[in-house]
Amino acid sequence: MEKKLRTHIEEVVVLTDNEFSNINALFTPKKFKKKEFLIEEGNDVKYAYFVVSGLLKLTYTNESGKSHIISFAMENWWESDFPAYFTQTKASMSLQCLEDTNVLCISLENYQKVCSQFQKMESFLLKKANSGFIGAQKRIISLLTSNAKERYAQLSKQYPGLLQRIPKTQLALYLGVSRETLSRLYS
Repeated sequence: MEKKLRTHIEEVVVLTDNEFSNINALFTPKKFKKKEFLIEEGNDVKYAYFVVSGLLKLTYTNESGKSHIISFAMENWWESDFPAYFTQTKASMSLQCLEDTNVLCISLENYQKVCSQFQKMESFLLKKANSGFIGAQKRIISLLTSNAKERYAQLSKQYPGLLQRIPKTQLALYLGVSRETLSRLYS
């Protein structure tokens, strides 16, 4: 897990062995089984997660009980209920494993510590956050301006390997279509 984290960070910034050792000490490795929750709506959000292996889905359930998939997170992605994590409020979303998953967890206290002690990591995390903001805005624009077939094509082009790993019912929820409509998109 350490090697994957270091490789991931060094795609953006180069670290000395000593720097990485100190940074790595701020993360906690955890393993979760398929269908297990890392975050449940209404609970405290203790960590942001770096996905070493596996696949996660972040969901929001509205007042009428309808579930919406906000995002998927696979290897080398970061995920959490970020509004709750950064404001230390109760989760409004749930984070669940779609596969057995290994993650590296970082508490908000350690996140702030890594940013204040390592300017390189502050730059790295800012770049990752900016990429997340860009991705979220592209997804919103896609939902507002594209039909289901176009959204499916965009997702397929951007993350071809991801589509093979997501159950069709979950993919349909993410795209905002019925399972039947998704089946027609495949044909």
